[in-house]
Amino acid sequence: MKKNNCFSVLMSGIIKENPVLVLILGTCPTLATTTNVFGAFGMGIATLAVLICSNVLISLLRKVIPDNVRIPCYIVIIAGFVTVVQMLVQAFLPELYEMLGVYLALIVVNCIILGRAEMFASKNSVGLSALDGLGMGIGFTLALCAIATVREVLGAASFAGIAIPFLEDYKIEFFVKAPGGMVVFGLMIALVSLITLGKAPKKKEFSCASCPGSEHCHIKSCSDGKEEA
Repeated sequence: MKKNNCFSVLMSGIIKENPVLVLILGTCPTLATTTNVFGAFGMGIATLAVLICSNVLISLLRKVIPDNVRIPCYIVIIAGFVTVVQMLVQAFLPELYEMLGVYLALIVVNCIILGRAEMFASKNSVGLSALDGLGMGIGFTLALCAIATVREVLGAASFAGIAIPFLEDYKIEFFVKAPGGMVVFGLMIALVSLITLGKAPKKKEFSCASCPGSEHCHIKSCSDGKEEA
């Protein structure tokens, strides 16, 4: 593997193809688990672990799994790793397990994981697949933590469950509710788009030059809509 290619695959999921803020995937756990930074970080790490493990195993088995049953096979593999992660969290981090609730088990149907299995792991080497899972997992975790930080600080006057006394009188509970989550999510997407693009996309200008019927058209210019006298 070339170093430049490896770095590109790793960084792609963090910035250029961030699963939450660019590809807009995994919206359900994003909105549900970002009311607290601790819960958001836990969800991110759990998803990262499943992403790496499932990507590696699917890449190893990509030439063995029949094409006509690949999706069910991917889901079984992902479900196996999710079950392991769920049991480990329940055993060693019961508070996080209670906080995430059903959303921990629903990692199985997270479209980010199945999407990377289908689009990347099934077509690339084990090393690149592991890096792809790591990059996507880090990008997912960073996005969740960023959204959770804004929501928890503004909505609960705390950070990772630690109270921020001077904000107590100014907290806006709207941000820890579903509508507030949508607002913060949308603003984050807009901010990332602005940073990534650098500037707003140029407005396309239309003219008759490329129109095959321009010679027979009575409209002088498609851009200004003026008709010939």
